[in-house]
Amino acid sequence: MRPAALRLEGVSKRYGRVLAVEDVSLAIAEGEFFTLLGPSGSGKTTLLRLIAGFEHPDTGRIELAGKDVTAVPPYARATNTVFQDYALFPHMTVAANVEYGLKVRQLPREERRRRVAEGLAMVRLAGLGYRRPSQLSGGQRQRVALARAIVNQPEVLLLDEPLGALDLKLRVEMQVELKRIQRELGITFIYVTHDQDEALTMSDRVAVLNGGRIEQLGSPVDLYERPANEFVAGFIGVSNVIERDGQRLVIRPERIRILRPEEAPDIGSQVEDGLVQDVIYAGMVTRYAVQLDRGGRLLVVQQNTESAAHASDLRGRRVRLAWRPEQVFNISAPQSDRPEPKGNA
Repeated sequence: MRPAALRLEGVSKRYGRVLAVEDVSLAIAEGEFFTLLGPSGSGKTTLLRLIAGFEHPDTGRIELAGKDVTAVPPYARATNTVFQDYALFPHMTVAANVEYGLKVRQLPREERRRRVAEGLAMVRLAGLGYRRPSQLSGGQRQRVALARAIVNQPEVLLLDEPLGALDLKLRVEMQVELKRIQRELGITFIYVTHDQDEALTMSDRVAVLNGGRIEQLGSPVDLYERPANEFVAGFIGVSNVIERDGQRLVIRPERIRILRPEEAPDIGSQVEDGLVQDVIYAGMVTRYAVQLDRGGRLLVVQQNTESAAHASDLRGRRVRLAWRPEQVFNISAPQSDRPEPKGNA
């Protein structure tokens, strides 16, 4: 087990009558890519600001590399923050922006130049140090902000929705780049996002927040395959909730098979009959909305490994759906019980 780069113990923060962060405890290992995931108002950005020192907790303790930094100001913590809006100085060149923190720390000129060159090379902007931020694309400006943070060699890098302003294609490219940089540097990344795909794609572990508390903590596989409750099941990907015999069961749309007329279900499979109400072609997959005969509506997703030209022919037709019992998970416990987070906190 790697030592903890960051540890939170019983951290809470209130703004007036709003409890933004409630009794959060967790440990993040050195070199881990850790994501705080949740909808707007879940407390993820407040938690990041508490870690950075921009806010002070009402209760609890924050440790960095084993040292209590709860009352330590931001500039004295071994952290750097990358923001969504980049926060670059428009009148400075790219190189001057990257060098800024090093000058504040009064590092020797040659050391500064070496680190700037290494930082720009790391984010694949070598040779562009003479440009101004206005001469760069959105993705390039985000890389400059990242270089400016990593040249300071922080023990923990905090990233607050850094890809939120980018278009989809560029965002996907930058996800790959961020993960590459994190692996090469070995720095602990703590990443804030509301985007489930980002969290699943990039993270070693994810904490799902809701109402200021951690609903579940675990690997992307844990969260997707074994959600702790209905909130996590619904927030991480798409889920079908089925009411059966007083229980609430969840199954993912891609786990459900639409049986061909001549096809028999696997032994032990759960089988339901229904009517296809809608068919939605979405490129790599086709989505089917099926009204079940005994009540409830299921979304079924099938990958388009072959032509989907005739998929719409199923609209308005009766079908049989099948899935295996082990592909269903039970979330019958009332969400209001607020169970302890699942995972290694």
